[in-house]
Amino acid sequence: MSTANLNRTEVTLRSSAVSVTDYRVELDLRSAVDPAVATFKTVTTIEMTSTVDSTWLDFIGRAVESVEVNGRRIAVEYDGARIALNGLSDVNVVQVAALAEYSRSGEGLHRFVDDADGQPYLYTQYEPADARRVFACFEQPDMKAPFTFVVTAPQSWEVLSNQVPVQTDSNSTGSKTVTFAPTLPISTYITAVAAGPYHRVSSGWSRGDLTVELGVLCRASLAQYLDADDVFEVTRQGLDFYADAFDYPYPFGKYDQIFVPEYNLGAMENPGLVTFTESYVFRGKATAEQYQRRANTILHEMAHMWFGDLVTMVWWDDLWLKESFADFMGSLVSVEATRFTDAWVAFAIKRKAWAYVQDQLPTTHPIVADIVDLEAAKLNFDGITYAKGASVLKQLVAFVGRDAFFEASRKYFRANAFGNTRLVDFLDALSTTSGRDMRDWSRAWLETTGVSTLTVEGGELVQTDPRPHRLAVGVYNYGDTGDLVRTARVEVDISAERTPIDVPAGPLILLNDDDLTYAKIRLDAASLATVESSLERVVDPLARGLILSSLWNSVRDGELSVFRYLAVAEQSGPSEPDLAILSSITADAQFAIAHYVPRELRSSAAAGWLATAWKAMFESEPESGRQLAWARACAAAAALDDSRADALRAILLGESPGPIGLALDPDLRWSMWIALAATGFAEPSDLDHELRSDGTSAGRIAHARALASLPTAATKQRVWQAATTDFTLSNDHLDAMIGGFKAGVDASLIEGYAADYFASLRTWWSGRSIEIARRLVNGLFPASGDLIAVDRWLDANADAPASLRRLVLEKRDNLSRDLKVQAFNSAL
Repeated sequence: MSTANLNRTEVTLRSSAVSVTDYRVELDLRSAVDPAVATFKTVTTIEMTSTVDSTWLDFIGRAVESVEVNGRRIAVEYDGARIALNGLSDVNVVQVAALAEYSRSGEGLHRFVDDADGQPYLYTQYEPADARRVFACFEQPDMKAPFTFVVTAPQSWEVLSNQVPVQTDSNSTGSKTVTFAPTLPISTYITAVAAGPYHRVSSGWSRGDLTVELGVLCRASLAQYLDADDVFEVTRQGLDFYADAFDYPYPFGKYDQIFVPEYNLGAMENPGLVTFTESYVFRGKATAEQYQRRANTILHEMAHMWFGDLVTMVWWDDLWLKESFADFMGSLVSVEATRFTDAWVAFAIKRKAWAYVQDQLPTTHPIVADIVDLEAAKLNFDGITYAKGASVLKQLVAFVGRDAFFEASRKYFRANAFGNTRLVDFLDALSTTSGRDMRDWSRAWLETTGVSTLTVEGGELVQTDPRPHRLAVGVYNYGDTGDLVRTARVEVDISAERTPIDVPAGPLILLNDDDLTYAKIRLDAASLATVESSLERVVDPLARGLILSSLWNSVRDGELSVFRYLAVAEQSGPSEPDLAILSSITADAQFAIAHYVPRELRSSAAAGWLATAWKAMFESEPESGRQLAWARACAAAAALDDSRADALRAILLGESPGPIGLALDPDLRWSMWIALAATGFAEPSDLDHELRSDGTSAGRIAHARALASLPTAATKQRVWQAATTDFTLSNDHLDAMIGGFKAGVDASLIEGYAADYFASLRTWWSGRSIEIARRLVNGLFPASGDLIAVDRWLDANADAPASLRRLVLEKRDNLSRDLKVQAFNSAL
């Protein structure tokens, strides 16, 4: 195993022998203004105790210049990932001077140069173990300590870290050195630094004697689009809720939230400096669903200030102790404290859909997983840890009661503040407050894999893969207005495979009504018929979301015709008022056509779906979120069917007015040009002309993707070469190359690259960072239907890294499912 891939056994031994009492990290970022300079100076001073005379520090960088132990220089022993520390005493001061490298992959200290103004922007991203790309450290979550950051940067820049500045010294070179207050004890992966000419908006929040400074930041070129007031509103609502619910004051001082470019994640919970993808800064009109998603993310990260930052897991096995809780709290607080009172709808149809997919893969794992090393940890930021864990917590609250859940949380924080915990610590708190022994519940839900499927058969509720559930069954009838409304609700506890159930008759019987538990549901024949004729008449959006989730899971499992699903989508979608549901309908329909419709029937299905989206775009209310959602659906659908290509070109070129009230913002225009490029209805000159109207960094990436989408063999060869050999491509540019390479309907253009793909897998994995390697492995996987080639690689590479094999196994399973579902639909 590479020394960069820390394993659980060795870090457990290290933390049992070494305790850190203080870090001082000095970073000189003046070199960032010169794109030709790839490195920056980093000095770490660590105060620590030790019961052993030697250990190691983690660091991944260009070079280690010196190592001192208790004022004495020792020989530098550095293998590219670990620095040997020898001659340790009981109490030690260690100092390491090194050269670290600016990142273009979003791991470590990422440097981005804005095409709009030529200015560099820096920010850090560490989870799970990339702080070592910026400074020498003990890179494991259970070795918490206070951190003092000292950053030298150009005088005009904003310089930020987890804490407030306490001293700023101007230098004669036109730079400044900013010293920040020490943090409270935190783990390395949530330390943070950002620097650059960021635009800042300031505000505040107060509660009793506590006052918290609030900041919202973004690149200067995006300042005109930053709706800081809305971000502040959600932030204050969240801080109010958590102050009451957790009865533990926000402990980390100020609360900055910064939107950063080329971000690998949705957000990261660095205390005092939360980072977000700048896709949450809307360059054009945004739908209510986009605002709801941003609010959910803000509240998710805020929950981490307690679940994860204040109390942290010992090792990544218990990653769920923060991510599952934060995912659950994001929706709960959205519903109870903000204007997004339907947030559970989005959770049911979007987040849980991710969990259901992940839990049916051969690589699924328990919520409390066995994480042996860092590579495994990186891949476990998945639908199980987030969405299934959050779903199970929703079931837990239904099981033990809301009061017991929150009282357990309060006890947990008070008992473990600034410490590290395992599963048993939270279960013990919950057992105390609920009066229930939580061990059986934990074994059933946290320590198993798989998802139950619920059906009604002959007066019995039947579940596969039996588990204990508290759930509701809803009965829906037509009211006086012709709408379908719930007229009866039965709440039951089940644990056996079959449980007798007595519910009134009705045209629609909905299992797991209110979405209390984690399970797939199936509709009986009569309910399915009702849904096919009248889904749009179901008044409750959560019920509609659950019904559509049921239909989608049935399609994925090869139990319901994909054409029946598309018929429901085409009938109910144009009138769907809930934008979270609508965005799921449009995304799932598009996916179904590309993956589940048999190849010989795909062109007609694609044409039919584009016709639906086109009509809905023109008939939706002008300037509405639904109109925008359908316009985006049109762009996606037009990449699979060219029947509206001429009309789309005319709209983009101003030769046709297009839908009344539809604002063609840059992102929407690019999505349409990318579709035209993929179908051969755009020339490079068209795309170059569009770039002249949007020369921003986002425009340049979209331009690159559009060029990569052109359906010619020469284009695909150029793009393959760039994606697989150009190490200068940033994470976003690589995604653009991969997206363009896979675009279009002519599979013959890329089928010939399968052999190169399998021959390159191990080289990518060993020669690239895990983030970039993962994008290559997942994004370039051949979709030709050749399972034999995949199996041949798996058989020949039994000794490959487990995390690489996991990715290939998951892609194989997805391909196998596609082929099975296509065969099912061909046979109908």
